[in-house]
Amino acid sequence: MLRYLEEDISLELDKDRCIGCGRCLEVCPHGVFVPDGPGKVQIRDRGACMECGACSTNCPVEAIRVRRGVGCADALLNHWLERFRFLKKG
Repeated sequence: MLRYLEEDISLELDKDRCIGCGRCLEVCPHGVFVPDGPGKVQIRDRGACMECGACSTNCPVEAIRVRRGVGCADALLNHWLERFRFLKKG
């Protein structure tokens, strides 16, 4: 699994606002969230967050915030894609 620089991830979860609907569990491509008792979720693996914004976009109570496509995650993805294109050509 891809790892990102955890201390630079902008992901924030307001557990007081969370209603445990599970949408973040459904849409997160890297399984960053896990259920945490009735009606709540918690961040399981912050370093797996690629800041795509799927969780925050789909949260009906705006309990999740993330600056989509910022910081090192965006730079790493672009770097890996460029390397993949280079290797594919060669």
